[in-house]
Amino acid sequence: MPKPYQVAAYYFPNYHVDPRNEQVHGKGWTEWELVKAATPRFPGHHQPNLPAWGFEDESDPKAMAKKIDAAADHGLTSFIFDWYYYNDGPFLERGLDNGFLRAPNNARMKFGLMWANHDWIDIHPAKHGGHHRLLYPGEVTLETWERITDLVIERYFKHPSYWLIDGAPYFSIYESHTLLKGFGGLAPTKAALARFRQKTITAGFPDLHLNGVVWGISILPNEKTVANPDQLAHALGFNSVTSYVWVHHVGFDKFPVTPYTELAAKAAAHWDKTFGEFTLPYHPNVTMGWDSSPRTVQSDKFESKGYPFMAKMGDNTPAAFEAALREARARLEKRPVGQRILTVNAWNEWTEGSYLEPDTVNGMKYLEAIKRVFG
Repeated sequence: MPKPYQVAAYYFPNYHVDPRNEQVHGKGWTEWELVKAATPRFPGHHQPNLPAWGFEDESDPKAMAKKIDAAADHGLTSFIFDWYYYNDGPFLERGLDNGFLRAPNNARMKFGLMWANHDWIDIHPAKHGGHHRLLYPGEVTLETWERITDLVIERYFKHPSYWLIDGAPYFSIYESHTLLKGFGGLAPTKAALARFRQKTITAGFPDLHLNGVVWGISILPNEKTVANPDQLAHALGFNSVTSYVWVHHVGFDKFPVTPYTELAAKAAAHWDKTFGEFTLPYHPNVTMGWDSSPRTVQSDKFESKGYPFMAKMGDNTPAAFEAALREARARLEKRPVGQRILTVNAWNEWTEGSYLEPDTVNGMKYLEAIKRVFG
């Protein structure tokens, strides 16, 4: 029997040492350095937000085991790892490969992949009004795609803790427009995704569950064969769509702080709109918070200039988060049991102010909210 609800938290693995980061930022650098350096940028602004567990190395299986226990104990059923692979190879993979996959308790919850195929730019930190250097382009070749799919099937899909939906491995794609551009349009992209599906079936699975992140499903200029995102999602062979974070869909219209309750109401309206626009199953998202100021140069003037110089969510208390979860659950209850899937942003987006991991102010209260609603 399937579980009544699947609650999957996105996991951003930039909290371990990676050789690429060391080349750019120096030996031993992780994104914890931005967390430590964060300062209040306007009156009443709380920074830094500090982890109750300290600045742990997520590639350490013992540290990851603590995260797994906390997540599983509070109603989370899976982590969706932001997974990076560019034309020149992988990036930030050790949190999953060395941490989660070697954790002694990784059977307690599932893990899935969201291929984060976006451009990686140097915003760690970002300078006010500055040009952000492109480090790793998100577009990949078809040759790279074949390497990616072979690796994903062999290393991850076959792991006993991989997240399956009706027996099919879940694989999400962050930016469909980047995929389409890199592959040269709809026809070659459709064919590449079909090959991935066939490889998965050949490997012994009944099917592949392809998921598209809604903000990344957009029509390319001059594309004549599809008319809207739902039609494109079907054309590409997606099985479902979802969201990554509220900021992709709702406007932060008050600077420097937009109230969480206003954003939650806009997000609920977005869920209802998206349920109507897509004939594919849509998995709504609840976002715990937002404050991208740690990704800015702390000495620069903090004014509304676009990400990461943008408004934060205000009053995103555990109670407000719980209310948003209950709104999402009310909508999921109207869906078939197998489609009652919620994504949460995020387990550990510390430098964007969206994290379920305990901090020194609220401890486990956000996780306790999930447990009350879904546990």
